Formats: sequence, C-alpha cells, structure tokens
Amino acid sequence: MKTSVKLKHPPIIEAVLDIDCDFSTPVEVRQFQKAAGKSLAKSYPKQRPIYVQDHRVEATEDRKLKYSVEGGIQGVQFLKDDEKQLVQFRMQGFSFNRLSPYASLDDYLPQIKKAWSLYSKLTSPVQVRLIRLRYINRVPLPMKNGAVEIDEYIVNGPRLADPDRLTLMGFLDQYAAVDTRTGYQVNSVLTLQPIEGDKLPIIFDNGVISLETGSVDDWTWIRTKILELRELKNHIFCRTLTEKCLNLFQ
Repeated sequence: MKTSVKLKHPPIIEAVLDIDCDFSTPVEVRQFQKAAGKSLAKSYPKQRPIYVQDHRVEATEDRKLKYSVEGGIQGVQFLKDDEKQLVQFRMQGFSFNRLSPYASLDDYLPQIKKAWSLYSKLTSPVQVRLIRLRYINRVPLPMKNGAVEIDEYIVNGPRLADPDRLTLMGFLDQYAAVDTRTGYQVNSVLTLQPIEGDKLPIIFDNGVISLETGSVDDWTWIRTKILELRELKNHIFCRTLTEKCLNLFQ
C-alpha cells in the first residue's frame, strides 16, 4: 500500500495552515490592521474582518435564564484579488488558506514565511504553541447504474448491518488519533455529499497537529514542523484511499 503519492490533479478544495501563539499581553486588531494592510497591499489587496460572537445562557437567582451575546473583531483576512488565497492575522495566531486550484506546499512556503514574519513583527508573540495543517478533499466517486462500491475506493469503508436488505444513504466516519512516531495528533473525517449526476462525492477532511512549543523567530524549526506534518497528512491520505481511488487524480 502506498504511503506517499504525487497527484497531477489533487482533490484538494482547501488547504489551511494555522500557527497559534502565546502572547505576553492580549493582541488587539487595531495594533496590526493598518500596518499589515499597507505591507500586504500588493500581494493581498482585499481585506475582510473576522467576527466572532460569544453566546451565553446563565441562570439567575430567580431561576430565570439570561441570554447574552458578546462579540467583536478577532482578526483580519487579507485576500488576493481572486480570493483563492488569503492570510489571516488573528488575535490567537496566523493562518494561511489556499483554495482550489492547489499547486504544492513547497510553492507556497516562501509566501507563508514572508507573511508570518510580518505577523510576528507586528504582534510580538512570545512563542508558537500549535501548528496545524488541514486539507479538505472532495473525492467524486464514479457511479455505475446509480451505484458505487465504496470499498473499491475507501479503505475500511462503512459497513451495513444487512447489505442485502439495506441501501447506504449516507455515512460519517470520524476519528482522532496520535502518531506514535512523532506525537502529532490526527483528526480524520469522511462523509458523503448528495449525488451529482454520475458521481458520488465524498468529503475527506484530513488534519494533523503539532502541540510542541517553539521560537517565533526560528523559521527553520517552524518549516521543519510543517513538512513533518505534511508527511503525516500524506501518509493518512494514502492509507485512507485505495490505489484505484488515487488513480482517479493522475
């Protein structure tokens, strides 16, 4: 079974890199929004605020429920003109998002490094506390006569209690795990989407996380962690989809 593969047409619909940080004092958006927007204007000319709302329900002394909503801007997204690529400067850390078409992480790393350096300069984090790599894949399985043998495309696919009597209408397969070699965490989700013509789309959400702390100024260390996470992500990808499924994207 393959554990790594280079696909000509990868089924990635979104790739996300998160670098979360610890700060000595809380970060406020106005500290970095103007300066970041000016520095990123050529590469990421569009801006979009990130809003977060906190909904609370509390019981009062007279046993009544009190509902309140608090919210505000938690960061800013800086987007390219086509909105296929963006960086997020958040109060908790930095993110890079790339939508389809996706080339290669190697192609994006120099851009990530440049934007991350600007973020760390403007927000002064104390340390990196989490690095997360998440790839959302859309895998359209070919159907014949309105049916598809999922086991031909998914390793350890869903099992029906009585396949002669029951017809699969949907499934959700989710697990969390720890890689014994690296200690990195794995979050995997597989689920069906509605049929489209002669295709049965499956969403494969493949995420890996490092919880090691490190220096915000040590890009070599950060890059090494990102590449190690990519290796684990690729390993999970190739051990989840069959060779027949992988060949759909060659």
